[in-house]
Amino acid sequence: MKIIKRNGSEETFNAGKIAIAVTKANSAVERQELTPEQIAEIADYIDYKCAKLNRSASVEEVQDMVENQIMAMGAFEVARRYVRYRYSRSLIRKANTTDDRILTLLECNNEEVMEENSNKDPVVNSVQRDYMAGEVSKDITKRLLLPEDIIEADKEGIIHFHDADYYAQHMHNCDLVNLEDMLQNGTVISETLIEKPHSFSTACNIATQIIAQVASNQYGGQSISLTHLAPFVQVSRDKIRKEVLEEIESLSMTVSEEGITRITEKRLHDEIKKGVQTIQYQIITLMTTNGQAPFLTIFMYLNEAKDEQEKKDLALIIEEMLRQRYQGVKNEDGVWITPAFPKLIYALEEDNITEGSRFYYLTELAAKCTAKRMVPDYISEKKMKELKEGNCFPVMGCRSALGPWKDENGRYKFYGRFNQGVVTINLVDVALSSGGNMERFWKIFDDRLELCYRALMCRHERLKGTLSDAAPILWQYGAIARLKKGEKIDKLLYGGYSTISLGYAGLCECVRYMTGKSHTDPEATPFALEVMKHMNKACESWKEETNIGFSIYGSPIESTTYKFAKCLQKRFGMIEGVTDKSYITNSYHVNVMEKIDAFSKLKFEAQFQELSTGGAVSYVEVPNMQNNIPAVLQVIRFIYDNIMYAELNTKSDYCQKCGFDGEIQIAAEDGKLIWECPRCHNRDQNTMNVARRTCGYIGTQFWNQGRTQEIKERVLHL
Repeated sequence: MKIIKRNGSEETFNAGKIAIAVTKANSAVERQELTPEQIAEIADYIDYKCAKLNRSASVEEVQDMVENQIMAMGAFEVARRYVRYRYSRSLIRKANTTDDRILTLLECNNEEVMEENSNKDPVVNSVQRDYMAGEVSKDITKRLLLPEDIIEADKEGIIHFHDADYYAQHMHNCDLVNLEDMLQNGTVISETLIEKPHSFSTACNIATQIIAQVASNQYGGQSISLTHLAPFVQVSRDKIRKEVLEEIESLSMTVSEEGITRITEKRLHDEIKKGVQTIQYQIITLMTTNGQAPFLTIFMYLNEAKDEQEKKDLALIIEEMLRQRYQGVKNEDGVWITPAFPKLIYALEEDNITEGSRFYYLTELAAKCTAKRMVPDYISEKKMKELKEGNCFPVMGCRSALGPWKDENGRYKFYGRFNQGVVTINLVDVALSSGGNMERFWKIFDDRLELCYRALMCRHERLKGTLSDAAPILWQYGAIARLKKGEKIDKLLYGGYSTISLGYAGLCECVRYMTGKSHTDPEATPFALEVMKHMNKACESWKEETNIGFSIYGSPIESTTYKFAKCLQKRFGMIEGVTDKSYITNSYHVNVMEKIDAFSKLKFEAQFQELSTGGAVSYVEVPNMQNNIPAVLQVIRFIYDNIMYAELNTKSDYCQKCGFDGEIQIAAEDGKLIWECPRCHNRDQNTMNVARRTCGYIGTQFWNQGRTQEIKERVLHL
């Protein structure tokens, strides 16, 4: 049994410390009111109560229990002494709220922060430096920048104010980088002019530099399109052809036109291979200012090409990107493994979805890659065009989606746009606070939405007035805009050019509490859809009132799912099927333990994804599919016809010590996931190829207790 200390670290619960504290308070009064036996009884009772919680109790909870038990014994003077001591210690702590947490970060025993992000290694100096800065930002945010009721609601798990560790700075969330503008028209990096590249490989190299700079000037993910690199294939083709002709002339040789073309294309393919390799290796080896590789998503969409030649060249890049990702990268032992980044998204369209279609070979390659490396994810051009005014475009980072927007010439624009930030509402808390009364539910829902609105406006106001000089790569040199030096970014915050997101979590448990049924039950589904529509209606109202692009968003609540669960248990206790786990279900998803086949799950969730206008992703959990690619292709075809954005969580594990190729066994010890090879019993995470998606991320070993339990309890969607 564990206790959560105020600095976020956990330690084994020790009832003896309670006895010592009560004894000191008892000794401080003139006439001792408690006997040693009564003090021991208090400590034993607290031990019993904490064990019954079936979770880690916080220090504050335990101290509240102690106070209540002292008073229950009639020792009121002792209770007063105990309360006075707590108050004096609280004043000391408030004098500096960051020291303790930073010190625990440095000693690597702050569980709350260490398990916050499954893609950041908390023992590395650069990550610790980012976390330390984050603690200072959170402290300033809580004490000076946000209203007290928003801070309290976040603390109680009523809402989650995302990325408070970056709020003190004028930074935005995620974006679609306008790589086309930066490559075609030039950019500036570290006060150095970067002109239009003269080859594909140079374009790839410049792209990685842009990605690193962008990642260091925002806190969310970024997405680029391979289409923006495709024109440089022709640039290289022309350059290589010229070089070949010069070589032939210098050697006084005669070579047919067919031979010249063959030599040119061979060298061009080598350059494409090197360029793609540059992107892959640069991205996973770059370290941004937040202590991790850039959270980059690469979009692969054939119909984005401007002409037939560009589409053919784009297909060459996509093919090479998929081949290299299928191969993986070598770890320090020289063994091929699955990298976490970049995330890949492959657009499904008429030319690549049907067997025998022109680019079906790319979809087959994508299916093989998904079965082995869990990427790419899939966007259905067909479904997205139905939902986004005839447009198909990438999500930002892992799932945040823009709404359609037209410039002054009536042209749709997506690249160079961004998200201002996210605040997530805990739908389970709304339900539990209502006590199951439907009329009260809607009233509380509206109150909480109003709270979220005020919190989101705080995010907006924090960005308002930001000068373009704060991040020149973003605001002056083309990644998002080309504003003048000293110009404010305000015009980009209105009119729907950028979005601001109302996140939501726990629809599954919310519906179960209010109706007694899963939201997959036909009798309960209408209520679930009504909850989604209610949030959309609120966003539309806010948008009309402010001219800001509000939308609802299936939040990637990687750490928040655990935070919300702990807060719900503390406030409402254990309720079967609602609060009896260390996690709540993400967004609109079907609960991980519910038995449902892959096709039914995707079809069911599609109706909710349609209403999640600010972005969401659905997934299916499947076994190792490397020997069943036709089944993967069948799922991919179903995605094309039925849902806008989905991913396959495939299992492809192997031990890098003994060579075992099969599913690595999972065990949970002391709240941690342990991966163990069934053959050699190797438990070293670094010598196994094991990866599981965690809310859109391909995670490593840095998971919190809630995510650990959720991964362990997942059922396959067969």
